Amino acid sequence: MSPLLIVLILIAFIVLVIISNIKIVPQAYVYVVERFGTFHAAWGTGLHVKVPFIDRVAKKVSIKEQVVDFKPQSVITKDNVTMQIDTVVFFQITNAMQFTYGVERPISAIENLTATTLRNIVGDLDLEATLTSRDIINTRITAILDEATDRWGIKVQRVELKNIIPPREIQDAMEKQMKADRERREKVIQAEAEKKSQILVAEGEKESKILRAQADKESQILAAEAEKQSMILRADAVKEQKILEAEGEAQAIDMVQRALADSIVKLNAANPNEAVIQLKSLEAFSKAADGKATKIIIPSEIQSLAGLATGLKEIVKENQ
Repeated sequence: MSPLLIVLILIAFIVLVIISNIKIVPQAYVYVVERFGTFHAAWGTGLHVKVPFIDRVAKKVSIKEQVVDFKPQSVITKDNVTMQIDTVVFFQITNAMQFTYGVERPISAIENLTATTLRNIVGDLDLEATLTSRDIINTRITAILDEATDRWGIKVQRVELKNIIPPREIQDAMEKQMKADRERREKVIQAEAEKKSQILVAEGEKESKILRAQADKESQILAAEAEKQSMILRADAVKEQKILEAEGEAQAIDMVQRALADSIVKLNAANPNEAVIQLKSLEAFSKAADGKATKIIIPSEIQSLAGLATGLKEIVKENQ
């Protein structure tokens, strides 16, 4: 083998070694590097070169938040009820070196720690409190796990109780109780609805009576007003009639007086003699005699005039 070929092979080997020791750490990952078997560095995101045959990548750690769903654990409540509870743990690795060297199989350690903590907490609660206190249990488990896993480089963000499964006989009893409660609530609702219905009917009857009474009162008031207006109109009509009659009589008297005055004026204008005046007096006396007077005083002049008129009538008859 020629020396040139050996050099080329050596150069290719060196290039290959250098390339193989260039490491690119992706986002959200941390590489734990050991040198001679001990911790050397924790590489973050970017380009890194390790020393060949001296450094090695011991562990690739993801620092993203992770979710672990643990299988159901058997727990016993304070009132000796055995149930199955499964949990979900949300955690994040905050220190890659502690996570690598702090505990063997950290996920299994978290599962066991979660199970024992859950048994301790539920053991102090009865069945009803366990079923209705999920938030309290979640908060207590999260606080205990976060404190315990801090030295492992793990931050427990949250713990949730996924399912709480009591024994079958407890479930049947709970279902019967729920059914009884629903039936009781249904009866209560029906009774309240019936009560409200009766109240509404009574209030409707009350309002109806009040409205009828108000309508009767208004009707009586309207009838009284109508009667009052009718009486006023009748009185006004009688008043108008009497006024018209009085005005008619006044006009008639005025016309008679005017006619009498005109006749006197004309009589005076004609310069009548004594016989004509006596004749007019006799006519006036005859009109007065036609009235309803029971006693009439006849002047002496009229008496002589009446005798004269009688003598004239007899003379006229003899001549005929």
